Order: sequence, then structure tokens, then C-alpha cells
Amino acid sequence: MLNEHKVDFEYREYKSNPLSIGELKVLLRQLDVPAHTLLRTRDKAYKANALTGNEDDATLLPLFEQFPTLMQRPIFIFDDKAVICRPYDRLLELL
Repeated sequence: MLNEHKVDFEYREYKSNPLSIGELKVLLRQLDVPAHTLLRTRDKAYKANALTGNEDDATLLPLFEQFPTLMQRPIFIFDDKAVICRPYDRLLELL
């Protein structure tokens, strides 16, 4: 879809190159949401860490760094805004 719209992009493999806590803080600001809204409740790390979905950012950011699959994806960042691309065509909101 990005290629169809001639959008240059950089893909980041989140498992081998997870976001740092600093990057996660910036991402939350760009998304304008608290960390708990990014939780994937069906991820095995969700149960393994006894999460409830009511945790604060300070609790979740280190877990997102350690277990990147806990976080919803894909996320598209354009300029200083971001959107969770579920469904994938939501990325057009930023273009």
C-alpha cells in the first residue's frame, strides 16, 4: 500500500530491534494514548506477567521493551504523528 502511494518508508523489525523506553515515550506522545491501550491481551507475555490492562505507563514501558510482542502493531509514524494500522488502511489518515 505504501509503495502504491509512492511513500518512502523505513521498516523496523520490532523483535530484533525493539523500541527503547525513550522511543516508546515519544511514540505514546505521537499516538496520543496511554500505554495500556497498546496491550495485546492475547499475547503470551500478557498472561505470563499477570497483566490486567490497568497498568500505568511506568509499568508497561519496560515490559514493551523486554517483550515487544505485547504491543499492538503495525504502527506507522509520519512527521510527528503516529497511528496503529489496524486496519492497515488507517495509515492513510496521516498521509
